[in-house]
Amino acid sequence: MIFLTKRQFLEPLARLRTDQVVVTTMGTVRPWAQFSNHPLDFASADSAMGHAADFALGIALAQPQRQVICLNGDGSMLMTLGSLVTIVNTGARNLILFVVQNDAYEITGNQPIPGARSVDFSGLARSAGFPRVSAFDDAQAYERALPEILRTPGPVFVNARVDPGDEGPLSRRPEESAPYLRCSLAESVRGLRRALSL
Repeated sequence: MIFLTKRQFLEPLARLRTDQVVVTTMGTVRPWAQFSNHPLDFASADSAMGHAADFALGIALAQPQRQVICLNGDGSMLMTLGSLVTIVNTGARNLILFVVQNDAYEITGNQPIPGARSVDFSGLARSAGFPRVSAFDDAQAYERALPEILRTPGPVFVNARVDPGDEGPLSRRPEESAPYLRCSLAESVRGLRRALSL
């Protein structure tokens, strides 16, 4: 089956993004850097795996005037499914949670996630109480719907089916393609804090 490429998923989002915080993790970290070089980009790939969604929620609660977008991996989402209920319970109207589903732990070698090809992330989000849930495996349908998704009060859940890739672990070294990938996690946190205070 053919799904969205990462480019088809990320490029329209980067084009429409304004001043939102974007938290990336795992297989989207490097590809996002191809389309965005913004002080409010945050790479969460080498922090505690599975916690990008709750980190994004914390930012959304601390910055209620600013929209927060989380590009979470499917394997990461499985590790902290309880955060779906927590997000709904907080009523964070400024949070959009994307689960980028490629059915694999991409950065550790593309091992299949539990429930690969059968887990229903949209169904899990609905069961958790998300009022707005969308799912896409077609690039044109996704691109048409994205402007409205970004305008819709949250919490919003979007499941994007993408083709598997071959991204490796983030090194935080000078050879990484974008500044937000080169600095340490601690430096990234300080930089995000500064950007949020402006």
